[in-house]
Amino acid sequence: MKIGYARVSTQEQNLDLQIDALTAHGCEKIYQEHASGKNTERPELESCLKALRAGDLLCVNKLDRLGRNLADLIRIVSDLEKKGIGFVSLSENIDTSTPSGVLTLHIFSALSEYERSLIRERTNAGISAARDRGRIGGRPSKLTGKNLTMAKELMANKDNDVSEIAKKFDVSRATLYRLTKSCV
Repeated sequence: MKIGYARVSTQEQNLDLQIDALTAHGCEKIYQEHASGKNTERPELESCLKALRAGDLLCVNKLDRLGRNLADLIRIVSDLEKKGIGFVSLSENIDTSTPSGVLTLHIFSALSEYERSLIRERTNAGISAARDRGRIGGRPSKLTGKNLTMAKELMANKDNDVSEIAKKFDVSRATLYRLTKSCV
């Protein structure tokens, strides 16, 4: 029996492309999941793996849909192999029922892990370079310059209502207290 597994990382993403490819490949049942690949809790994957029996074939549209990383992918495929279950990745044209499919799986997995590592490294280098130039990242503060000075002055006067000050500057009370805690 061919069983498919389709996963996207967020609720906004769509599973249709994966489901169409798995259906066209002849999958009789397709487990669908909206969960990040980094998430260790993937209940649909667990259900899928429990449903597989010796002689079955687990099909995914792409390698990165199955494993969180290279080690996880290899572990899952090795566990399947020990149980007599085959694995097919449609996009990479990998079928572990053949020796060349096993070799191809290991090569693609290593390259995929390497690519993710490079992306992570470049991202961290970019963030570090931006910080060195004084950029912090994140959402800009609503209270800066004259508005911050005015808010501090208003907060310094205990007769002023904090909720009214917060409304005036379109910020929360907590933001006012955090930014002006030296005056309160």
